[in-house]
Amino acid sequence: MLAGEIFALVLTAAVLFAVTNADDILVLTVLNASSQAGGQPRRWQIWAGQYTGFAVLVAVSVAAAAGLALVPVRWLWLLGLLPLGLGLGKLATAVRARRSGRTVPPVVVTGLAGVTGLTIANGGDNIAVYTPVFRTSGVTSTAIIIAVFMAGVALYCLASSRFATRRTVIRTLRRWGQWVVPVVFIGLGCYIIYAAGALA
Repeated sequence: MLAGEIFALVLTAAVLFAVTNADDILVLTVLNASSQAGGQPRRWQIWAGQYTGFAVLVAVSVAAAAGLALVPVRWLWLLGLLPLGLGLGKLATAVRARRSGRTVPPVVVTGLAGVTGLTIANGGDNIAVYTPVFRTSGVTSTAIIIAVFMAGVALYCLASSRFATRRTVIRTLRRWGQWVVPVVFIGLGCYIIYAAGALA
């Protein structure tokens, strides 16, 4: 493979990652800000969960490209139920806490498993996009695309942790986090369900 072809492939993969994971920055920022404000999830859990979840998405996409239907496309909307359920549960907790005059931390998920599940749910609709890309790519091209994707995960994790350290973000999350975080996750769940075509 020529240098020009590699550069074009890297650029294409970078654009593909950025377009399909634009909402991931918001989710990661909320997770990092929750970590700053309440100590959960831990930073290493965010990184490890993000990589584990994204690796699962890539593996399913590669398998689907090879002809293995591990996840039927018509069922992808079910992944939206995870963030939707988390958001609704957190909102209910916030309402009860307000009535009793106490505050609750803005944490929605804790631990490696929680972050991994959220990552898979948030990126579930990407499988439909990645599958045809991997189907039309050779072994070398697929390896380069996956390497770019993994570099993109690191970049997003770094950028979101930077965003979360802003005083304005931390101050806002501490004051309004019990309302903002549930709304973000409810919106994310609705978006996944819509993007997966469940309402079509």
